[in-house]
Amino acid sequence: MTTFDDVTVVKKANIYFDGKVTSRIIQFADGTEKTLGFMQKGEYTFGTEVKELMEILAGQLDVLLPGKDEWQSIKAGESFEVPANAKFQVNIKEPTDYCCSYFK
Repeated sequence: MTTFDDVTVVKKANIYFDGKVTSRIIQFADGTEKTLGFMQKGEYTFGTEVKELMEILAGQLDVLLPGKDEWQSIKAGESFEVPANAKFQVNIKEPTDYCCSYFK
């Protein structure tokens, strides 16, 4: 899916890591939410409250998922899942555009 129809966009940006990571919340009629975001080069640690699916739309990163010992390379067109109540690390190799889906 390359577009979202009939959604509400929260205008205020979510800004993390001194502006190096930003996102906007997209709300669907059924109550589900996604975020569309952008990450600049760098290393970041995120925490989850619910299960997440992160789709990489452009760019490249390495991710260290919970319970794993090895980093996994992810590029545009690929995705990864993170369980609820977990922390994961990303190393952004080039500016990266992403879409994150939340499963409550």
